[in-house]
Amino acid sequence: MRIDLIIKNIGKLATMRGSNSPRIGQDMNKIEIIENAYVAIRDGIIVEIGTGKDYENIVSNDTKIENANGLLVTPGLIDAHTHLVHGGSRENEFSKKLQGIPYIEILKQGGGILSTVKSTKEASEDELYNKARKSLDRMLEFGVTTVESKSGYGLELDTEIKQLKVAKKLSEEHPVDLVHTFLGAHAIPMEYKNNSKAFVDIVVKEMLPKVKELELAEFCDVFCEEGVFSIEEGEYILSSAKNMGYKLKIHADEIVSLGGAELSAKLGCISSDHLMAASEDGLKMMAENNVVANILPGTSFNLNKNYANARKMIELNVAVALSSDYNPGSCPSENLQFAMQLGCLGLKMTPNEVLNAVTINAAYAIDRQDEIGSIEVGKKADLIIFDAPNVEYLMYHFGINHVDRVYKNGVLVVDDKKVIQ
Repeated sequence: MRIDLIIKNIGKLATMRGSNSPRIGQDMNKIEIIENAYVAIRDGIIVEIGTGKDYENIVSNDTKIENANGLLVTPGLIDAHTHLVHGGSRENEFSKKLQGIPYIEILKQGGGILSTVKSTKEASEDELYNKARKSLDRMLEFGVTTVESKSGYGLELDTEIKQLKVAKKLSEEHPVDLVHTFLGAHAIPMEYKNNSKAFVDIVVKEMLPKVKELELAEFCDVFCEEGVFSIEEGEYILSSAKNMGYKLKIHADEIVSLGGAELSAKLGCISSDHLMAASEDGLKMMAENNVVANILPGTSFNLNKNYANARKMIELNVAVALSSDYNPGSCPSENLQFAMQLGCLGLKMTPNEVLNAVTINAAYAIDRQDEIGSIEVGKKADLIIFDAPNVEYLMYHFGINHVDRVYKNGVLVVDDKKVIQ
């Protein structure tokens, strides 16, 4: 058997393997750790995991051997909720936020999402591409090897398609794998603020069919929130998308307990995201219907809002994932490691729970669990060597980048914290 690459002398290998479903309950705190390990790779796929010098039995003259120097190795991190492609920035709203002006009020003033919509409409595809590529490089340098990317800053067909085309081009040209989500129902345009039904009909009858025809998105998402889209409107959009063959996600119960968690369970969403105000009944329904709770602690941190009740979710056997929510308004940060550290410091999750949440559970949140999210034979060789002795150190020593090297499909793409150009 030909072996292309062996990574040897791994101090601790956190595999995340051993489950055919997302980690829930007490299992979220379990991780298989193999000491003094190696990983063998062929054609970008993991073909063997072992210990000590057993790799010598499979090595050949053509095999490249790299030394992990006794460090921690994990699967590539997965950021399962981002708004990657957008124009402009919103630092002009920063002082308003510090004054305590609510986001919904900023939105009503034409700021918030609507401000970014204007910038995104005005930006060319090349401008959007270059800006998003810079962010993808940063994410990769923090150990993220797969990213979900939403549209939602067009609120009309041409700009939504422009965003999705940029994301598709990035997924073809950048080492990071992208998963594409259509979020045309991200906000109500000013011209429809007194007639949201008309805009919802445009999303359902014009945008969804065209995006599906062009094969630009796998998922459909809706922002269900007070002052944005109602539960009834969200159900209509998502049900229509489901009938067209989209997989479903939902921005649910971020600010107000509107019933988004319940809707996600009713419709069979892959994930329900935010959930800071989710009801216990809604969480129970999510557990019963295998909906992943994708928590975004960076947003709570940045908005000075309460964190989602991760401990209650884990107690109720809801599968929990963590993501950055990278976007220009509520969480302008590409640093998933910081979100992980907030998972401990803000959500009171254990380090093992957090690592499960950004690997195997995040893979389930984007329906990629058969390819990524764990280190096991047959999966992609997406591997992170962290300059850390153990999982706990990643969370304990916060605010820095712990990455030493990143391998994507068995190829070294980050060395010494820098993307290899």
